[in-house]
Amino acid sequence: MSKCSMHLNFLLVLLFCCVSPASFDLLVENPVAGLVACSPRQIQALTQFKNEFDTRGCNHSDNSNGVWCDNSTGAITKLQLSDCLSGTLKPNSSLFSLHHLRYLNLSENNFSSSSLPTEFSNLKKLEVLSLSSNGFLGQVPSSFSNLNKLSVLSLSKNDLTGRFPLVWNLTKLVLLDLSDNHFSGPLNPKSALFELHQLRDLFLSNNNFSSSLSSEFGKLSNLEVLYLPSNGFSGQFPPTISNLTKLKVLRLSNNHLSGTLAPNSGLFELHELRFLMLDYNNFSSSLPSEFGNLNNLEFLYLTFNLFSGQIPPTISNLTSLVILFLAENELTGSFPLVWSLSKLSMLDLSDNYFTGTLNPNSGLFELQDLRYLNLGYNNFSSKLPSEFGNLTILEVLSLESNSFTGEIICNVSSLFGLVLSYNNFTGQVPPCLSNIPFVILRENNLEGSLPDNFYVDASVQTLDVGRNQLVVKLPKSLINCSSLRVLVVDHNSIKDTFPFWLKALPNLHVFILRSNDFYGSISPPDQGPLGFPELRILEISDNNFTGSLPTNYFLNWKASLPTTNEDEGGLYMAYNKTAYAPIFYTYTDVLDLQYKGISMEQEKILTFYAAIDFSGNKLEGQIPESIGLLKALIALNLSNNTFTGHIPLSLANLTELESLDLSSNQLSGTIPNGLGSLSFLAYINVSHNQLKGEIPQGTQFSGQAESSFEGNAGLCGLPLKERCIGSNVSPTQQPKDEDEEGEVLSWKAAAIGYGAGMLFGLTIAQVIASFKPEWLTKIIGPYKLRNH
Repeated sequence: MSKCSMHLNFLLVLLFCCVSPASFDLLVENPVAGLVACSPRQIQALTQFKNEFDTRGCNHSDNSNGVWCDNSTGAITKLQLSDCLSGTLKPNSSLFSLHHLRYLNLSENNFSSSSLPTEFSNLKKLEVLSLSSNGFLGQVPSSFSNLNKLSVLSLSKNDLTGRFPLVWNLTKLVLLDLSDNHFSGPLNPKSALFELHQLRDLFLSNNNFSSSLSSEFGKLSNLEVLYLPSNGFSGQFPPTISNLTKLKVLRLSNNHLSGTLAPNSGLFELHELRFLMLDYNNFSSSLPSEFGNLNNLEFLYLTFNLFSGQIPPTISNLTSLVILFLAENELTGSFPLVWSLSKLSMLDLSDNYFTGTLNPNSGLFELQDLRYLNLGYNNFSSKLPSEFGNLTILEVLSLESNSFTGEIICNVSSLFGLVLSYNNFTGQVPPCLSNIPFVILRENNLEGSLPDNFYVDASVQTLDVGRNQLVVKLPKSLINCSSLRVLVVDHNSIKDTFPFWLKALPNLHVFILRSNDFYGSISPPDQGPLGFPELRILEISDNNFTGSLPTNYFLNWKASLPTTNEDEGGLYMAYNKTAYAPIFYTYTDVLDLQYKGISMEQEKILTFYAAIDFSGNKLEGQIPESIGLLKALIALNLSNNTFTGHIPLSLANLTELESLDLSSNQLSGTIPNGLGSLSFLAYINVSHNQLKGEIPQGTQFSGQAESSFEGNAGLCGLPLKERCIGSNVSPTQQPKDEDEEGEVLSWKAAAIGYGAGMLFGLTIAQVIASFKPEWLTKIIGPYKLRNH
C-alpha cells in the first residue's frame, strides 16, 4: 500500500488523506472488481462481513466508502463503510478476522440493539477507529484498552453508558470523541483520561459527567481543543488550566460552573485561545480586564450568565474578534468603544442594562464587516442615528424593547431582518418593507397606514405592525407579496371590511386582525369560501364582524397535512436565509396569542396545530358542524358573539383541542358527552348561554372551574353546586367519523410563542465556516437557545 500522509489533526476521522478508494458499489456487486491488490482470503472475509447486514439502504453515492489493501501483502489495511449497514454487529463477525486493519470507519450505520463487541480488541493494529452514530448500547468494553496503537477514537452519537471508559493503555491517542452519549459520573483525578498526555482534541459534550473541573486537566499540556458543553461540571476553573498553553478552543457551555472569573484563574494565560464559549453557566462577577490578554480570540461567547458591571475598555485589545456575544447578563453602562474591533461580524449585547445613546463616536458605525447587531431588551434611548446607513452589509438589526424615539430610518439596503418592536417610534411606517423579509414594528406609536408600494414578489415574509395607531385600510399592493407567511396588524384602529382579496396569497400561514374596527360579514355570498390555501392561524377577535356562518363554512379550508416542518428545518415555523449567504439565519415567529388553558408563556406550540379566534364580534346563527373537520385545531374561541342552536356534536372530532371557549353566546341544548373524550382538553368555558341538562362527567370537566358553566340556568352537576335530580336528559348520538366523508382539514400551526419580537437563531457553524477551516463546523456546533 502506498504510504499516506496522516496529519492527525482535529477531525482526522473524516480527513484521511489517501489514494482513491475502490467503489463500494463494486464491492457489493462484484467483490473482486477494483480490488486487485487484495488477497482472496481478505476479499472472502470482507464479503462475509458485508453479507451479515442489510445493505439495501447503502449510500452508493458516497465515494469515500471503500477498501484499501497493502500492495505487497494483499491485507486490508483501511475500511470505510458509512451510512450503509443495518443489523447487529455480532462477536463472531468476520470483521474481527481483518487483523491488519489500521483504519476503520463504520460511522453512521444502524447497529441498533448492538453492544460494542469485546472482539474489537483483536484488531491490534488499529490507528483510527470511528464508530460514531450507530446506536451502540451499553458500556465500552475494557478490552478497548488493548488497542494501544490508536491515535483517533470516536464513539460519539451512540447510546453508551457507564463511567469514563478504561483507556489506560491508549497513550498514543491524539483525538478522543465520546460526545452525545450517556456517560456519567465524575472525572476524578485518577481517571485514565489524565494519562493521555498526547491528546490534542477532547470531545465529551452532551453527556452526564458531573464533578468539578479537575486540576489534573493541567497534565494534558498538548490539548488544542477542549470541548465539554452540556454536562454537569461545576465549580470554578482550576489554576492548572494555565498549563494548556496550546489550547485554541475551549467550550464549557451549558454546565453549572459558577463563581468569579478571577484574574489569576489561569484562563487569561491561554494566549493561543481563539474560541472561548462559557455560555449558559452561573458565573457572577464583573468582566475582568484580563480578557484583553486573549488577543487571539475570534469568538467570545459569554451569554446567559450573571456577569455585571461595565465592559472593560481592554475589550478593544481583541482586534481579531469576529463574534462577540454578551447577551442575557447584568451588564451596565453605555455602549462600549469598539473602534478597534474592525473584524467584528456579529455583536449581541441584548438582555442587559445598557443605557444612553448610540453615539457615533463609539465606533459602532465604523464596523464595515458587521452583519448582525442585537441590542434588544436594554435601556438605550435616542433617535436612530442616520449613520446606520454606513453598515452596508448589515443583515439583522434588532433593537426591540428599548426607548428609541423619532421616525424609523430605513437606509440599510442589505437588511434581512428588522426588529424595532416595543419602543417609542413615531411617524409613518417606512416605505422599505418590501425589501426586508422579516419586519417587526410591534407596539410603537406609528400612525397612518402601511405603505402601498409592495412590488410583485416582494421579499417580505413576516410583517408585524400590531399595537400601533394605524387607521387606514390595508394596502391592495399586499397582494403582490407571494412569500408573505405572517401578517399581524392587531390592536390598531383600521376600519375596513374583511380583506377577502388576501385569499390569493399562496403562503399566508398566520393572519391576525384582532382589536381593530373591521366590520361586515365574513361569509358574504359573493365571496365564496374563505379558502386561504395555507392558513393555520386566523384571529379576527374584538372587531365588528356580523352575519352567520353557512353550514359548510369550514369545508373548503384546505391546508397542509400536519408535519414536523421537515421542509423548514425544525419543529417550529423557521425560515432560513438563502444558503449562499455568508451568515445563515434561522428566524422563529413569536406571536402574542391568548388562549386560556394552553401554557404558552414558556413553550411554543409545535407545527402540528392550528388556532381560530372569532370572539368579541356580532356573529350569529348556528356554529357550523363543519368545524369538526379541522382535525388539528388546538384552540377555538367563539365567545362573546350571539351564536344560537346546539353545541356541534362534531367538536368531539377535534382530538388535538386544548382550549374551547363558547361563553357569552345564546347556545341551547346540552353539552355533548363526546367532549369528554378529548384527552388534551385543558380548558372549556360555556358560561352565560342557555344550556341545560347534566354536565358530562370525566377528567376534562371535573377539573374545570365553576365559573366555566355559570349563567346557564338549566345546567346541573359538578362542578356546579346544583345537583341533577332524576334527569334523563343527555346528548343524542355520537358524531360519526368525518373521515368517511373524505373532507378532512388538517392544519399546521405556525410556531407560537409568548411575548414580543422574534428570535434569530444562528447556526454558528455556518458563520465560522466562512472564516475558518472545516473542522470548526463540528467544534462550534449549532447556536442553541434555552430559558434563562
